[in-house]
Amino acid sequence: MPIRETYGRTRRSFLAAAGGGATAAVAGCLGDIEGALEDETQNLRMRTAAAETAAYGANEGIASVVNDQTDEIYVEANTSSGTEANVGALDDESAEMVYIQNWSAREVAEGVEPFDDLSFEMAQAFHFYDLPWFFCSADEDLETLSDIESGTAISPTPEGSGTAPALEHALERAGDYDRVSYSYGEQGSAMNEGQLDVGVGTYMNFQIAPGWLQEMMGTVDLRVLGVDDELLEDWRDDDKLLIESFDGDELEEASTPEEVHCPTFAYNFVCRDDLDYDAVYTFLETMYDHREQLDEYSAMLGRLGDDEFWVRNAYEGLPFHDAAADFYEEIGIWSDEFERVGDA
Repeated sequence: MPIRETYGRTRRSFLAAAGGGATAAVAGCLGDIEGALEDETQNLRMRTAAAETAAYGANEGIASVVNDQTDEIYVEANTSSGTEANVGALDDESAEMVYIQNWSAREVAEGVEPFDDLSFEMAQAFHFYDLPWFFCSADEDLETLSDIESGTAISPTPEGSGTAPALEHALERAGDYDRVSYSYGEQGSAMNEGQLDVGVGTYMNFQIAPGWLQEMMGTVDLRVLGVDDELLEDWRDDDKLLIESFDGDELEEASTPEEVHCPTFAYNFVCRDDLDYDAVYTFLETMYDHREQLDEYSAMLGRLGDDEFWVRNAYEGLPFHDAAADFYEEIGIWSDEFERVGDA
């Protein structure tokens, strides 16, 4: 168990400092020490996604760095099957902190099923990463999303993925199409075989092209589809969508428009509003003080070096945990537009 592991490290350090001759004298006190440590150490079980994902790997980095730097809390990086499971883990208290994205955050704030009967108030902790999605094709006749029609075969991520509902919603604004489903790694070969007209790509944190996208760009002559002004305006007027963009030149191995416009998912860690104040504050402070180590562990965590990134794309309708609000006020990045738990 995590607390035992923390205790084990402390016990070994204590005995080593005391010396071998003191071992017997110290042994009788170890039970009291263990009990005290169990009382003082706060577990933070954090859930992201499946074990093979970059998100889970980055969360492991957070756990490693925080656990090396403080004994006040102990972080566990746990896997998850998705957003609904993460919110459920907060509800049944099998996790203290989980990540979700803006699409689900809106549904939680509005009480949409299956989030309409939660036993707690959700509070924001910190921004984890951004995941912009764009539509792409190997078909030279497709230049923009306005070129799609009823027979166009499009896979807006695999059916059942947490990303699919928002991308399907974005595509509805463009027109009718034939919904098909391919995994990310299958898209290149499906395009080569004429089974897929339009797939998707992502550019994590506007910095990192995932391996499957790099492979797809090496498999086909990939073009990123443009978004015409009318559709872009529709997207931006839709409060269900977060639309961001990046310079097309950054994807050197694909044909791109000058600016790539993307329905974007903001992944933030959230918690219960009643999560221990000191645990949340210590967690954020420890991460913040050791940002360079986080960057060394995972490139995905590099943007935490920018203070403003911690509150980037905060969710409307969900307040910040009191400890997070106080911490962000202290480092000078709190905004009057944000709410904290308890604000009317």
